[in-house]
Amino acid sequence: MAKHPISEARIRSFGPFKDISVRMSDGLNIIIGDNASGKSQLLKLLYSSTKSLKDASTLTKRELSGDIASKLVGVYQPQQLGRLTRRVQGHSTAKVTVKFKQIAEPLAYAFSSRAKSEVVIESFPSRKLSDDPVFLPSHELLSLGARFIALYNAYDTGFEETWRDTVELLQRPALRGPRGEDASHVLEPFSKLLQGGSVVEKDGQFFLKQPGIGNLEAPLLAEGHRKLAMIVRLIANGVLLEGGYLFWDEPEANLNPASQKAVAEALVYLAKNGTQVFAATHSMFLLREIQMLAEENTPRYIGLHRQTSSVDTIATAEVAAQQGSDLDDLEFVAAMDAEAEQAERYFSW
Repeated sequence: MAKHPISEARIRSFGPFKDISVRMSDGLNIIIGDNASGKSQLLKLLYSSTKSLKDASTLTKRELSGDIASKLVGVYQPQQLGRLTRRVQGHSTAKVTVKFKQIAEPLAYAFSSRAKSEVVIESFPSRKLSDDPVFLPSHELLSLGARFIALYNAYDTGFEETWRDTVELLQRPALRGPRGEDASHVLEPFSKLLQGGSVVEKDGQFFLKQPGIGNLEAPLLAEGHRKLAMIVRLIANGVLLEGGYLFWDEPEANLNPASQKAVAEALVYLAKNGTQVFAATHSMFLLREIQMLAEENTPRYIGLHRQTSSVDTIATAEVAAQQGSDLDDLEFVAAMDAEAEQAERYFSW
């Protein structure tokens, strides 16, 4: 498993969050909420914090201050850092605290609504993280290949920094020797999901190698297969081999129910084999598949709900958080409410 899983996060005056505190499972964490409820913001904030601790050359306040500020701006792409604070009249200060298991000191930092690139470090862990954080956006990235990295580094492309980070991880070569054999055992269930195929890389581009067919270029694959192939590659090169942090934003996007079922199997399997998984979704189909597959490895459900009044806008509405080990622990699950309402309309039609 990840050596130091995220155990808890407290977020104040950041984006849509006025003040929320959420506890995490070492395994599978499912973030649920309607559009504009802060699911992606939460994933990106956890990723940015974790990635900064993984990549820091030295753990000092000065080093982390610059690293975290740079990562937040690269991931969220605001005009300036202070734009990430909660929108209120006057001045505000965002405060973020992320705790890791078996590390006494949390990562805690703050920045002002007037900040351009300044983060104040209040506390930080005594050691770097050894596991790699991975952020998968709703769009697959396998078809981009190594040329995307050169393009991103040379030009202002407008793409989020998560895309560059993940394509770099995908480009790592596959493991060989004993570690490669370990990866092969973990990958056995995924071979069925990819119709007996495996993911190979040649000259910076990816292919699905299938018995009797040969290599099929990644852009020619169905999107569901490309999403699963990303996971396969990240296991084969050791990034998500019995460890790591996976942040996956709307894994069900653009997928039919059969592909969503395969994604649910992948999420549950990764969590069982040691990856700390965070998936943000509003697909009731995906939620039910995860419930049926998880069995004794109960996911942690985090429900986000935007509370609005007649004078609130999307930018000013407050988001509340509920959490539990069962969907029934959450009073609001937008996907469930919408589906129940549709079922009632359909059967009375």
